[in-house]
Amino acid sequence: MKTCKSIVYAVLGLFLITTSCRTEDDLSIDPPEETTLIANSVLANKIKRVAKNDGSTDNIIYNANCFTIQLPVTVTVNGIVLTITEISNYEDLEDLLDEFDDDDDIVEITFPITIILADFTRIEVNSLGELEDYADDCNGENEEDDDIECIDFVYPVTASVFNSNNEIIATLTFNSDNELYDFIDDLDEDDLVGFDFPISIIISDGSEIVVNNFNELEQAIDNYEDDCDEDDDYDYNDDDCDDCTTSGFESILTNCADWTVEELELDDVDLEDQYVDYIFSFESNGTITVTNNGNTIAGTWSTSGTGNNISFNINIPDLTDFNRSWILHEIEQESGETEFELQAGDDELVFKSDSCN
Repeated sequence: MKTCKSIVYAVLGLFLITTSCRTEDDLSIDPPEETTLIANSVLANKIKRVAKNDGSTDNIIYNANCFTIQLPVTVTVNGIVLTITEISNYEDLEDLLDEFDDDDDIVEITFPITIILADFTRIEVNSLGELEDYADDCNGENEEDDDIECIDFVYPVTASVFNSNNEIIATLTFNSDNELYDFIDDLDEDDLVGFDFPISIIISDGSEIVVNNFNELEQAIDNYEDDCDEDDDYDYNDDDCDDCTTSGFESILTNCADWTVEELELDDVDLEDQYVDYIFSFESNGTITVTNNGNTIAGTWSTSGTGNNISFNINIPDLTDFNRSWILHEIEQESGETEFELQAGDDELVFKSDSCN
């Protein structure tokens, strides 16, 4: 991703060539005012903040919000060696971390590695001690930082560079945050930039918004920069329900039969063995029927919220271990088997069904 400043150096080279060869007959082009970006302006800095490298994306490997670890990287978890070659492999690492509840879940990194700072500078790190030194320079968990994570540019983005005489000295196309960040970061104060509008941005809910000039772009950044949880905490497990909805969850609940208790941990005590023979049915009318050795127990359920903040409220008067407002943590569906995990503080409840329509 890193272009090692080559883009800006190319622009400066073109500037020297074109200014030394121009005559009075050369064409001077005035960039439209509303599509002109000035170096070190408020908007230029906002664009850099959107394009910055988000250091929190790989906190599952190492807890530092101001840099990422360049892939591939090899780690060892619970004696298992895993080489992570792409972002999707973070899910494989998460599966290893979630496999057992009574292990240490320590991620051991194989050095040397390369870290990528917020400005896309790459640094080789040869030991855990060196890595910890760089992490000490990061803001702590959930502390405010400069990068804007709720907005992404849709690439490619094309820009024209004008000099102080309003003459085009280069037209450049950027295909990544790295390239755009480097370009904006190294603009000269005498340079003016015009983007080839319209361009698009993606906001936190996945919607794509088209902007037609720099005024609209600045307004969009102002509107959406705080529109999401930037996930700068160290809990790798807190975003497993990004795409969950109450309607989708309710459909799973009611279309699957014979739910059993896979896990139940309350106050650090495992209680699932007490409920081995209990079968739960969640009805579309909000009632719960629990059967156990020919006995029937009644209760109610309800849901509310969205995404990672869906509440699942259980009230079964005769089974008080289940009665509370749980947060839906994760839904797993594979090979005819469905599980959903609920959490309430440090307490955990997992239901499983092998009978889904």
